[in-house]
Amino acid sequence: MLPALQPGLSTSCQSHVTLPTSASASDEVIQATGGEPAKALTVGLLGPLLVSMAGRPVELPAGRVRTLLAVLAMSPGLTVSADRLATALWGEDPPGDARANVRTNVRRLRRVLDAGLVETRRSGYVLGIGADQVDALRMVRLLEEAAAAPDRAAERARLVEALALWRGTPFDGVRSDWLEQTVSPWLQERYLAGLERRVDLDMDLGLGRGHDLVAELDELATRFPLRESLWARLLRALERAGRPAEALQRYETIRARLAEELGTDPSPELQRLYADLLAGGAPAPAHRVLPRQLPSTVDGFAGRDAELKALDGLLSQQGEPGPRAVLVAAITGTAGIGKTTLAVHWSHRVADRFPDGQLYVNLRGFDPSGRALEPAEALSGLLDALQVAPQQLPASLAAQAGLYRSLLAGKRMLVLLDNARDADQVEPLLPGTPGCLVLVTSRNELAGVVARGAQPISLDVLAHDEGRQLLASRLGHDRVSAEPEATDEIIDRCAGLPLALTIVAARAATYPASSLSAFARQLRDVRASLGMLAGGDTAADARAVFSWSYRLLKPPVARLFRLVGLHPGPHMATGAAASLAGMPVLQVRPLLADLVRAHLLVEQTPDRYACHDLLRAYAAELTRAHDDGSVRRAALHRLLDHYLHTAHAAARLLYPHGETITLTAPQPGVSTADLTQPDQAMAWFIAEHPVLLAAMEQAASSGFDRHICHLAGALFVFQHRRGHWHDLAATQQAALDAARRQGDRIEQARAHRNLGFADADFGRYEDAHLHLGRALELYGAGDPAGQAWTHHHRDLVYAMQGRDADALDAAQQALELFSTVGDRVGQAMALTDVGWYHGRLGNHQQALAFCRQALALHQELDNRAYQAHTWSCLGDTYQRLGNQPQAIDCYRHALELFRELGDRYGQASTLAHLGASHYAASDSDAARQAWRRAWELLDGVDPSAADQIRTQLHQFDASAAAAFPVRLEAAGLG
Repeated sequence: MLPALQPGLSTSCQSHVTLPTSASASDEVIQATGGEPAKALTVGLLGPLLVSMAGRPVELPAGRVRTLLAVLAMSPGLTVSADRLATALWGEDPPGDARANVRTNVRRLRRVLDAGLVETRRSGYVLGIGADQVDALRMVRLLEEAAAAPDRAAERARLVEALALWRGTPFDGVRSDWLEQTVSPWLQERYLAGLERRVDLDMDLGLGRGHDLVAELDELATRFPLRESLWARLLRALERAGRPAEALQRYETIRARLAEELGTDPSPELQRLYADLLAGGAPAPAHRVLPRQLPSTVDGFAGRDAELKALDGLLSQQGEPGPRAVLVAAITGTAGIGKTTLAVHWSHRVADRFPDGQLYVNLRGFDPSGRALEPAEALSGLLDALQVAPQQLPASLAAQAGLYRSLLAGKRMLVLLDNARDADQVEPLLPGTPGCLVLVTSRNELAGVVARGAQPISLDVLAHDEGRQLLASRLGHDRVSAEPEATDEIIDRCAGLPLALTIVAARAATYPASSLSAFARQLRDVRASLGMLAGGDTAADARAVFSWSYRLLKPPVARLFRLVGLHPGPHMATGAAASLAGMPVLQVRPLLADLVRAHLLVEQTPDRYACHDLLRAYAAELTRAHDDGSVRRAALHRLLDHYLHTAHAAARLLYPHGETITLTAPQPGVSTADLTQPDQAMAWFIAEHPVLLAAMEQAASSGFDRHICHLAGALFVFQHRRGHWHDLAATQQAALDAARRQGDRIEQARAHRNLGFADADFGRYEDAHLHLGRALELYGAGDPAGQAWTHHHRDLVYAMQGRDADALDAAQQALELFSTVGDRVGQAMALTDVGWYHGRLGNHQQALAFCRQALALHQELDNRAYQAHTWSCLGDTYQRLGNQPQAIDCYRHALELFRELGDRYGQASTLAHLGASHYAASDSDAARQAWRRAWELLDGVDPSAADQIRTQLHQFDASAAAAFPVRLEAAGLG
């Protein structure tokens, strides 16, 4: 198995199976049809056992009759086998004739209840009541309804109703090890998770600032002294109540308790809260970081009073606690008119009205490259900002849009959709329920968006008084008022365009001793030299200002600005600019600073620059006019080399033991990013991903097919891990097209292989195998290494399908081929896979032999990720064999390595299985400790991960799976 690539199972060797639900297709389900006794009986399990019939209490005899009713009540309307009842009543070794003893207790129960309520079935017994007549199941239903509620107020109401059913320890007074060790912890976890979510909502909705919440959490922390998530909420409640000193004291209490009783440190969340308290800052939310994505606002914003008033009026439509509909404003106008500046400025003014966060996406509808952001790309970025795990991203655009709307339901968020091309690009990005406000900017009128109820705000050029305000905000009122005629001429020459006025103001601010009349004269001369008439269109007026500003640049700065026109956008790092220019980074920094001072570039973040679409198009005109074709191609070659070689190095950091690809040496003058750690590589890929996609398109249009193939290969691991599966398929298809143009069979084969894995990500397994089969054909007998990697990918795809025998066959073929070519890394990986599949097929001795052989080779090669994976597989095999001491030892080795690698999911999965081994060895305390640590690692990472691990556990021990504490939360909303 491939730890770095397998979706969801990253470094764990357990398979995906489906957990049994309360009723499957084969169950016998009782439908209570008109039976009054069934409707009259209620069973209370959330505390001491309470039974009533028609509202009157029913006293059950002490002993196993009470246990029998509790077990039947947890599966109302379903057949419970006599064997399961015997285990619940007497444990794993019931005395005498277990079935006869069960029948005896059923007769005793029937004498107390209506005889028809407990029916005999061929394979067991059925309690003929509905789930809502059992308080525990009613609580679970209400908690699930809360998770799916349309807004937070409704969610809280359902939570309050569910939590009110809790009376104490479940099954209090009912004797059953099975109930105590499996069902009771599960119910308690559901209750505590719901309680914590209600506390979070109280804080979010402003209901949790008083001392009552502190008292409640204090009491809960006393009852559950090792539950760190409760302590974290107590610390936040104390801080909000203005009692930070007490919060620090509570932290010391839990720190000392954890050290004394468990020998562990507080969780990372508690440590962060402690650091925030010491620093005097507000602690972070428990489960999510609120998105604050607005770009920085400009200094010296001026004018637009009417438009700001219109936007304020839109906001005034918000009622309390929320608006009646999604509010949308469509800000339109020509290029350079200041749409984005207005939207960003106003958004910052009202950000506090949107406590759930602010989202921003540049749709690049009018990018000079012609590459607008597709809705699927935009949604992927927005869902990532909302902390949706890659495994949870749906495949289709419609499903992604539905998930996006679900996550925003009931929230108060501001969404800024900048530079939209048309209504079709915007439509999937609009929330579906009240609470949010959306700003859309575009050069087009967006009639479709307006038709849906958006308020149109059309921007015109700045009036003279607004233009004077803008210049005065940057140059000072005294300087502007001293030369009113020159000021008016500058405004006229700039046609009232804020972008053009900003550029002129930047130049004038650089030379404070020069008169504004001199700048006005220069603009007049430039217009004359360009053959333009005053009062022309705004694009021509802007071009005149650009030309004037460009002519004032020093030659090296002017050359760099021209070459910026070759960059595909949407932003550019310093290393990319240095590669374009063929200069060292230290020499290009001062040139970039000059362009920023001239307002021809904007430094978005340190060492990352952006250029207005009009300016980038103008720079492209200049480089075509002034730079020879060979110069332009050499600069583009250096730029593509910069991205290719940095991406290749980053990919090797993310997956150091993957297939080796040899690159041609970079051109002279190429700078690459200095990446040394996997987290740096991931951060670089995240920042550069849109640029890399644009660079691939530019490479295609410029004939750099080799760069396309190798960039697609370098992007593969990142795109897979981050869930950019649409982009993964698109980049691999581009690589396939480029390889075909070159007639390169090996690159075609590699692209087919990667396309196969992309299809598998989407669950399109038939298409995946077609691509993998085509890859094998293209590699042919002459490339056994390529065939080996293809069989390796194929065994992973079979594993995703649950086709273990086919996966074993593919892994064995990969092993044979890796051995033939002497690829020891691949050989070791294939050995692990062969061992894993043998274990899944029940061939335990073979599994042990192959995994031990693999482990020795991984250790020799220092492949630590696969060492951890192989230790885990060995633990699974020993667990299946019932050798718990050996399984525990293997899991501990795996856990240590996963910790060193920083693999949280690998740690959590291993801890869960370690707990299962302790549980099977009758060490319940050690099992619960391991499971608690696993739960803490998963908390806030991926709401589906805990369920996935519980699914893995189920194949070993169903009771261990039930005992594993799982917080079930709505995806991304917990």
